[in-house]
Amino acid sequence: SPGPQKSLLYLHTHWCTLLLPWLHALCAAGPIPCCSVAPGARLLRLLPANYADGVYQALQEPHVPNARQLSNMVARGPSGLPSRRNTTVLAVFFGFHVLSEILGTEKPGCPAEFLNIRIPSGDLVFDPEGTGAVVLPFQRIHWALETGQSPNSPREQTNEVTGWLDGSSIYGPSHSWSDALRSFSGGQLAAGPSGQLPKETDGRVPMWKALDPSTGQGGPRGIYGKGQPANRFLQAESIAWFRYHNHLATELAQARPSWSDEDIFQHTRKKVIATFQSIVLYEWLPALLGRAVPEYTGYQQHMDPSLSPEFVAAAELFLATMVPAGVYKRDLSCQFQNVSSPGGTFPAMRLCNNYWSRESTGVQQAEDVDGLLLGMSSQIAEREDNILVEDLQDYWYGPLKYSRTDFMASWLQRGRDLGLPTYNQARERFGLHPDKIPSAHMCVTWVSDQVLKNVADLYANNTARLEMLPGGMLEADSPLFSAIILDQFVRLRDGDRFWFENTKNGLFTEAEAREIRNTTFRDVLAAVTSGNLADFQSNVFVWRQGDPCPQPQQLTAELLANCTPMTVLDYFEGSGAGFGIIIVILFCLPLVSLFAAWIVAILRKRDFKKLEKKKEPLSDCVLCSVPSAMEWHGPKTDSSPVYIQLQADKVLKVLDGRGSVLRSISLKTHGRVEVILSSNKGNKALLLKSPKEYDLVLLFNEEAERSNFMGKLREYLRKSCLDLLVSEMKEQSLLKRAVTQEQRKQILETFFRHLFAQVLDIEKSDAGELNFESSQKAKESLTCELSRAEFAEALGLKAHSMFVDSMFSLADKDGNGYISFREFLDILVVFMKGSSEEKSKVMFRMYDIDENGFLSKEEFLRMLRSFIEISNNCLSREQAEQVTESMFRASGFQDRDELTWEDFHYMLRDHDSELRFTQLCIKGQREKGVPEVFKKNLHNLLSLMANQYQLHLYTEAQRKKYQRNKVQQKIQEFKRFIENYRRHIVCVVLFSAITAGLFVERAYYYAFASPSTGIAQTTFVGIIISRGSAACVSFMYSYILLTMCRNLITVLRETFLNHYIPFDAAVDFHRWIAMAALIFSVLHTAGHIVNVYIFSVTPLSVLSCLFSSVFMNDGSQLPQKYYWWVFQSIPGMTGVLLLIILAVMYVFATHHFRRVSFQAFWITHHLYVLLYVLVIIHGSYALVQQPRFHIYFIIPALIYGADKLLSLSRKKVEINVVKAELLPSGVTHLRFQRPQDFDYKSGQWVRIACMALGTTEYHPFTLTSAPHEDTLSLHIRAVGPWTTRLRELYAPESLAVLGKLPKLYLDGPFGEGHQEWHKFEVSVLVGGGIGVTPFASILKDLVFKSSINSKLMCKKIYFIWVTRTQRQFEWLADIIREVEEADKNELVSVHIYITQLAEKFDLRTTMLYICERHFQKVLNKSLFTGLRSITHFGRPPFVPFFDSLQEVHPEVHKIGVFSCGPPGMTKSVEKACQQLNKKDQAYFAHHYENF
Repeated sequence: SPGPQKSLLYLHTHWCTLLLPWLHALCAAGPIPCCSVAPGARLLRLLPANYADGVYQALQEPHVPNARQLSNMVARGPSGLPSRRNTTVLAVFFGFHVLSEILGTEKPGCPAEFLNIRIPSGDLVFDPEGTGAVVLPFQRIHWALETGQSPNSPREQTNEVTGWLDGSSIYGPSHSWSDALRSFSGGQLAAGPSGQLPKETDGRVPMWKALDPSTGQGGPRGIYGKGQPANRFLQAESIAWFRYHNHLATELAQARPSWSDEDIFQHTRKKVIATFQSIVLYEWLPALLGRAVPEYTGYQQHMDPSLSPEFVAAAELFLATMVPAGVYKRDLSCQFQNVSSPGGTFPAMRLCNNYWSRESTGVQQAEDVDGLLLGMSSQIAEREDNILVEDLQDYWYGPLKYSRTDFMASWLQRGRDLGLPTYNQARERFGLHPDKIPSAHMCVTWVSDQVLKNVADLYANNTARLEMLPGGMLEADSPLFSAIILDQFVRLRDGDRFWFENTKNGLFTEAEAREIRNTTFRDVLAAVTSGNLADFQSNVFVWRQGDPCPQPQQLTAELLANCTPMTVLDYFEGSGAGFGIIIVILFCLPLVSLFAAWIVAILRKRDFKKLEKKKEPLSDCVLCSVPSAMEWHGPKTDSSPVYIQLQADKVLKVLDGRGSVLRSISLKTHGRVEVILSSNKGNKALLLKSPKEYDLVLLFNEEAERSNFMGKLREYLRKSCLDLLVSEMKEQSLLKRAVTQEQRKQILETFFRHLFAQVLDIEKSDAGELNFESSQKAKESLTCELSRAEFAEALGLKAHSMFVDSMFSLADKDGNGYISFREFLDILVVFMKGSSEEKSKVMFRMYDIDENGFLSKEEFLRMLRSFIEISNNCLSREQAEQVTESMFRASGFQDRDELTWEDFHYMLRDHDSELRFTQLCIKGQREKGVPEVFKKNLHNLLSLMANQYQLHLYTEAQRKKYQRNKVQQKIQEFKRFIENYRRHIVCVVLFSAITAGLFVERAYYYAFASPSTGIAQTTFVGIIISRGSAACVSFMYSYILLTMCRNLITVLRETFLNHYIPFDAAVDFHRWIAMAALIFSVLHTAGHIVNVYIFSVTPLSVLSCLFSSVFMNDGSQLPQKYYWWVFQSIPGMTGVLLLIILAVMYVFATHHFRRVSFQAFWITHHLYVLLYVLVIIHGSYALVQQPRFHIYFIIPALIYGADKLLSLSRKKVEINVVKAELLPSGVTHLRFQRPQDFDYKSGQWVRIACMALGTTEYHPFTLTSAPHEDTLSLHIRAVGPWTTRLRELYAPESLAVLGKLPKLYLDGPFGEGHQEWHKFEVSVLVGGGIGVTPFASILKDLVFKSSINSKLMCKKIYFIWVTRTQRQFEWLADIIREVEEADKNELVSVHIYITQLAEKFDLRTTMLYICERHFQKVLNKSLFTGLRSITHFGRPPFVPFFDSLQEVHPEVHKIGVFSCGPPGMTKSVEKACQQLNKKDQAYFAHHYENF
C-alpha cells in the first residue's frame, strides 16, 4: 500500500511549511532541527558576527578595502585554464542547481538597506570616462527582524526556502507551487507541447523574473516554473530532473495501473528526491571537492543542519571560480555545434549573454537541452583558483537599474552584509592552522607575489583584518572553502530524519536505498536524453582521458561573442512629459472650475436679465422705415448695430435695437453738414463730421444701403435749409480722420485739467503742457466747446433736467448751444472762489426765467422742482409748495408774489456758511486722469469746508484725555486689540496649535519613529509633508462641521460658553478653517507628487518593502509608472476626485460666484457628502498607515448629524403664508404662520424654501417680526434669480392663476450677533439697503418691551438708516414712525442718511438742505420722511459719529455696534470701530450679519 509511505514523504516535504507558525513558538522554546531549515529560518552562525558595531552595521571603507578594487586584485586573471581535477562544467552548474535547492537568499531585506559598491575612477568597464561618480547599488538581504537589536543578538539573515535536500528546486518550495507544476494526470509534471519541456509559467507562480541584461526584456516569457533559472545551463539541469520525474512516473504507472495520480506522483517524487540526495552527496560532492564524503552512520537528532552564512558565501565563490566563459553544445556523434549570435557564428554559447535570457535561441527544442547536457558533460571547467572569468567579474547580471555588475565585488559585499568572520577565525574554526595573509607557498603558482603584496597593502598587512572570502580564494586547493562545504552537507545529511538511507523512517528499505545509492547522474541523463549510457562517461562530473567526446579546446573569452555592455536603466524614461502634464492639469483644476463657474455666471446673469427686464423691445414695424447700419466706435472696439432717425427739429438721433436713444446730434448750429464716403472695400463706410462733438461713423452692409441713406439725408437737409458737403477717400483714411468717442474723452480730460489749473492757480506743467505734442493737444482742447449732453455728464446729471437747462442757459452767454472754455471758467470761478452773495446771485439769475430782475413764486417753485429731480423725486409737488409758502412766511414775504435778489439773499441769511462753501460738483474732479496736485488742492479745500461746517450732534463735556507718546500709543493699541479680540485670538491660537501639533507629531513619527519600513529613507520630504498635512486636513475637515451646526450654536450662544467662544464668528471661522484646510490639501498633494515621482524611480525590491500588501519582489526591479499611482490605485483615483471636488466647491463658494448664482453654490457645496466618502476611501487603502480619519471625524460627524436631523425635522413642515405684499424697490413682504413652539429673539434669522419654485434650495433671511407677534414676517428684496422668481410667484397676477398663496418650508431660528443688542447700555444699529431687516424686528421688540415696562439693560439706541432714497423702504419708515410715537423715554435716536443726494456743499443740494433744515425747524419733522428723525445727505461719517458717542456717554465702557448691509458699508463701520478702539475710551464691539 502506498499510503503510509506517501504520508511520510508528504510530511517530510511540507510539514515544516504548513505548521510554520506553530513551529515558531516551539523553536523559541528549544532547538528543533526542522525549524532550523524551514522556510524563513535563520542562518546558523558558526562564528560570532563580524559587524562594525557588533550588531548590524556592515564593515565598509575605510575599515575594509573597496569591493571593486579588491575584486580586481584577487579575481582578475587569465581564463582558459582547465580544472586540475578535470571537473566538468556539468558539475559546476549542477552545484548551482544544488544551491538553488537549499538556498533562497535573493529576497532583499526590509527596510531596504544598501551597501553600494563605489567604482574607482577610471575603471575600464564601469567608469571608462573617469568620472568617479559611478556607484553600483547593492541591497542587503532579508534578516530576522527580531535580531540586530543589541550585541547579544546581532543581525541574522534568513533562508527563504527549506534548507533540506527535499527536491524544492524540482517541485517548488510550497504545496501550492507544486500543484501549479503538476498535470494531475498519470502522476506527471505538466509539460509543454513537445512533452520534453516544462510548460512555461503563466505568471501565477511567484517566479523570480530578473531582467535580461543583454536585451532588457522581462516578464515570465521563456521561464519555466521549475525554480529560478539564472541562465540556460542551469535551466537545462532543472529540465533534466523534470524529465526524470515524468520518466519514473510513466514506468510506475505501467507497473501499477491501479494507482491514482496522487499515488503515482508522491511515489515518483519520493524516489526522485532520494536519487537527488544520493547524487549530491555521493557523486557530485566528492567530484567537486576531490575528497570522499564520510559514510552515513544514521540520523543524529541533535545535529543542527542549519545553513551557515559561511557556507552561503564560500559555496558560491568556490563554484564561481570554475565557471567558464562559454558552454559547448554537442550531439550524440560527438559533433560540437556552433552557435549563431548577432556577432556571427561561435563555437559555444557565451555565458554573459544568457543570463535570464527570454530568447528561444539555444533551448528552442528538446534536442537543444540534450545538446547542452551532452556538451557540459564533455567540457572541462575552469581551474579551481582565484580567477573569475570576465563574464562574472565584469558582466554578471546587475541589480536595480544597472544591467551589469561585478560578481566578486557583490559577494564581497554580501560577506560583509552577512557579518562573516575573518580569514584566520574561519580557519581556526575548521581546524586549519591560522596564518598570515596567504603567501606564495600557500597559493597556486600563477598568483604573483605582486598580487599578494597588493592584497596585503589593502589590509595594511594586518592578518586580523583579512576577510574570509578573499583569503579563502587565494589558498591553494581551497582547504577552507572545501571544509566549509563538506561540513554543511554532512550536517544536512545527518540531521535529516527523512534522509533516504535512514531506514528507520520507513521511506525505503535497505535494498531500495542501495538501489538508489547505485543510481548515478549518468543514469539520469541516459534516461532523459536521446543518448544512452555509452554516450556519457561513467562519472559525468569528471572527464578523464579516454572518456567519450573530448572537448575541442579549453574555451576562452577571445573565442566567443562579445558581452553586451552595461546599460543604465532609467525608470522614468518617457514619463517626464506625461508626469508634467498631470501636474499641470492638477494645478489647473481651479482654473477649469473657474471657467465652469464663469459659464454658470453668464447663464445666470442672462436668465436674471430676462427676469428683471421691464422694457420690451420696439416692434420691427417701428424701426422698419429707419435706416440701419453698424456704428464704428474705434480701432479696438466692437461695432454695434444702430438705427438713424432724422428728427424734424434738426436733430439726428442714434437708436439701439430697442429704440432707446444712444446719442443726439444737433444740426441747428451747423451751417453745413460734412459727410465723407469711402471709395474702396465695397464703398460701405460713411463719416458724418460733428465739429463740436465726436464723429459718427457708419458701416453699411452694401453700397446700395449707403446710397439709400444718403438720399434720405440730402432730402432731410434740403428741407432743413442745411448745406451738404460730400467728399470721398479710402476707408482706412476715413477711419483715421474720424474723431472717436475715446478721443473726445481725452480732449475733455485735458479741458478740465486746464480749467482747474486756472481756478486753483496750479502751474501749467501740472496741467499737461510738458512737451510740444501735449501742448498742441492742450490748445486743441481749449478751443473745444461742451455740448449740453457733455455738460450734463460733467455734472453727473441727466441732459434734459431743469437744473441743467438753467445752468446751461446761464453759462452759454453767446447762445450758440455750446459752452466754451471761458464761459465754463467764469461760472466755475464763482462757485469755487465766490462769496455767498455772488453764489446766491448766480442762483437768482439761473431761475429768473423772464430776466425781469424778480423771482416769482412759480420760478421759486421751479427751482425747488429742479432739486426734486436730482433727489430722485423724493419730494412731491405739494411738499415743495408747502416749503415755498413756509419759507416766504418765515422771511416776512408772505404777502409778496415775487422776490428781488436782495429778498432772496435775505431769505438765505441763516445759511450763509453753506452758501459760502457751495461749489459745482464736477465729475472731472473724480476722474483718474486728474493730476495728484489737483486732487490734493481740492482735498484741502473740501477739508476746510468740512471742518468749518461739521455737524455736532452732542455738546456735552468731553471726558478727560491723556497724552501719550507714540510707543505708549502703540502699546495701548496692542492691549486694546488683545482685549477686544481675546476670544477670537484664543480660539484661533488653540486651533492652530492643535493643527501644528498634529503636523509635527505625524512628521516626527514618519521621520524618526515610524516602523522600520524604510519609507522615510526613500522619500523623506514627501512623506513628512504628505503625512503631516494629511493629519491636519483630517482634523480640519472634521471639525469644520461644528461651525455649521447652526442649531447648536444658537443654543450655546445663550450659555456661559459665549463668554469664551465667539459664536458670532462661526461663519468667519468656517471660512478660515476652509482656507487653511485648502492650503494643507495643496501641501498634501505636493507631498504626494514628490512621493509619486520617487516611487516611480524606486526599484521594486524597495517598493515591496514599503508596500508589502501591494507589491511582491519578483526580481524584475521595474516599478509601476506614475500613472498607476495616480489613476490606477485607490488613493490616487480618490485623491484626483477629491481635488476636483475641492476645486469646484471652493470656486463656487467665493463671494462673487455665491452672489451671482446661489443655486450653484448650494448644489456644489453639498458635494461635501461625497468629499467625506472619498476621504474615508482614500485612507482606507492603508498604503502607508492604517486609516486614522475616523479618529477625528466620528465626534463632529455625530454632532453635525444630530444638528442636521433637527433641521430636517423642521423642513418637513409646510408653513402657510397668510399675507403677501409687493413693496417698492423690489421688496416682497411675506407674513406666515408661526409654528408651534417656535421661540426666537429679535435679530435672529431663518432659512426658507419654496417648492413652488421647483427647487429645494434654502435661502437665509432675517425675521422682521418681533417675538411677541403671533405671525412671522420677512421682507425679501429681489436681488437674484431666486428672490426675483419668488416676487413673481407672489405677484397678484400669479396668485390669480394659482388661486392660493404658495406654502413655504422653514428652518430655524438661528442665532446671530444682532440678538445681543439688549446686552449693551448703548447700542448703535447701522442698516443699509435691505440690511435694515434685523433692526425692524429689534425696534418693534424695543417698543413692545418699553410699553410693558420690561427691564432693559439697554438705555439708549442709535439707529442709523443708510438709504439711496427714503422711498426705497417706506415700510421701515412706518415702523420708525411707530417707534417715535411709542418712545416716551427717548430711548431711540434715529438718523437717516439719503445717499442719492450729493454732499451738502454741492450747489445741487444746498437749497434742498436749506429747505430740510427749515422744515425740521418749523414743523419738527423731516421734509423727506415725515419723521422726527434727523435726515442727512450723503454717506454717514461713522468716525465722528462714534467719537461723539464716547463723549456723550462717558460712563459707558462698552458700546455695541450692529451693522447689516452692503459689504462696503459694513467694512466702513468695522474700520471706524477699529480706529476708535485704539483710544483709551469706550470700546465699540462690532457685530455684523453673515449667511
